[in-house]
Amino acid sequence: MCSAHSDLTAQAKIRDAAIAHFARDGFQKTNLRAVAATAGVSAGLVIHHFGSKEKLRSVCDDHVLGVLVRRSHEAGTADLLREFMSNPEEYHLHVRYMVRAIEEDTPAAGRLVDTLVAESESILRAGMAEGSIRPYSDVRALAVLTVLTSLATLTMAPPLTRALGFDGFGPEVLRRLALPTLELYTHGLYADDAPLKAARAALEASQEKRDE
Repeated sequence: MCSAHSDLTAQAKIRDAAIAHFARDGFQKTNLRAVAATAGVSAGLVIHHFGSKEKLRSVCDDHVLGVLVRRSHEAGTADLLREFMSNPEEYHLHVRYMVRAIEEDTPAAGRLVDTLVAESESILRAGMAEGSIRPYSDVRALAVLTVLTSLATLTMAPPLTRALGFDGFGPEVLRRLALPTLELYTHGLYADDAPLKAARAALEASQEKRDE
């Protein structure tokens, strides 16, 4: 029986191999010979199809960004577990790739983040308009926070997964986090608005001092 990998075109095999290497080793440490070996092709074929490592990374950026944006459209926060379970290895690899791009502050990192934040903000504003999400004072900041939370969840460090009783990140971790996450989003954390009022007062006082 042929594997899914064997059914891919040579270009797709090279792209997927490069995504795995860039995510694990970073752009600078990845070399085209290693990518070619993982894809099962010659280094010359990599150059033939992509021309350079920079162009190969651009193709990888576009592919990963397209997949993640499509998933954000189709799923949303509530269906994160279902989306992860559909192909956990690929999903986690794509998120790891994106996080690596952000860590390295590559040219694509800004585009990746801006697109995800814009998608998140669009979803939040649509929810507020239809009444399924409460109104917030700074929707853009909230969008950044939701993207940050999602990335942090999907790239949890080993000590955090062990704190939940698991050896590594996987579906069981997401199952454990699913209800507390939605409880937090649905009901909030504090029993009253005293912390919010205190924060608003402190911010207003700080702004008044800057304006003096």
